[in-house]
Amino acid sequence: MPSPYPGGAHELGQNFLVDRAVITEIGRLVARTTGPVIEIGPGAGAVTLSIGRAGREITAVEIDPRLARRLRHRAPGNVEVVNEDVLRYRFPRSPHVIVGNLPFHLTTGILKRILTTNHWHTAILLVQWEVARRRAGVGGASMLTASWWPWYEFSVHSRVPARAFRPMPSVDGGLLTMTRRREPLVSEREDYQRFVKTVFTGRGHGIREILRKTGALEPRVLNGWLAANQVSPRALPKDLDAVQWAALWRLTS
Repeated sequence: MPSPYPGGAHELGQNFLVDRAVITEIGRLVARTTGPVIEIGPGAGAVTLSIGRAGREITAVEIDPRLARRLRHRAPGNVEVVNEDVLRYRFPRSPHVIVGNLPFHLTTGILKRILTTNHWHTAILLVQWEVARRRAGVGGASMLTASWWPWYEFSVHSRVPARAFRPMPSVDGGLLTMTRRREPLVSEREDYQRFVKTVFTGRGHGIREILRKTGALEPRVLNGWLAANQVSPRALPKDLDAVQWAALWRLTS
């Protein structure tokens, strides 16, 4: 019996969402936003067709030509299906929303592509559960999250069990939203991101020792900042939140 998901997981790392409750939840998150939607990896079109019923303008970017062809025949007139690799796709130069069930093995590359793209204001993404938690700073932020926090807010909404996908992956998924801040916490992106990398990769037992070794702050200023922000000298870079990172950068710059 042929698979209903041609070109699936073995070729492109695709795990198709089949759980109606999760599809409905994604629809609710999309309904809170405005503007056209760019969908990454629509696959068999479960999410595409669901949110497309509201008449929203959707561009579905699908790398698999067979899936793109099938979806093009099924989609209503408000949905355009583009057979293209999202890593090369030119996103619109006008406000839009991004939705996507990201291939787990390509999550970091696609996230970086999205974060460096202008004009979108909300991204609703299905990623690995642990990736969703780390991006939202649950249990400690990653260097990628800290690098982009001044420009985006990250929130994890729910855990999506592996059984919600076909074929079933070995790990659960998580619904992550990224929202562009109206007013960035930091203006100098490249310099700030270099600073974050320096701190994350620096040596030392805690944030105070790491920062002292970088020479970025005088000890008196650093100790005053730690006390004023109630940050333990033994805290690690992953323990700082978005506001603390921005404040620390302002001190050093």
